[in-house]
Amino acid sequence: MPYRRHEHHISLTVRLTPNGRRDGIDGVETDAAGERHLKMRVRAAPEKGLANKALIALIAKSAGVAKSNVSILSGDTQRKKILRIEGDPEDIVKRLGL
Repeated sequence: MPYRRHEHHISLTVRLTPNGRRDGIDGVETDAAGERHLKMRVRAAPEKGLANKALIALIAKSAGVAKSNVSILSGDTQRKKILRIEGDPEDIVKRLGL
């Protein structure tokens, strides 16, 4: 699983591809180390935090939460990131199709 449930949030591992043709979620993938992550792409460039802002907007919309409920815990300047999504864990996981 690319996520961990907590009482009032989930932490989600994401691999982000900026400069994509579209914004979207491309499913769950396993890397060479055997770790799973949610594969995502955004049209925004990885400059001045634009790709991270687009990622937060896309995840918030997909999970049915406000953008203020999504934060980047680690990987701010890397492709692989860990996000914290505040809300009901069951609802978030269901909406994201995990």
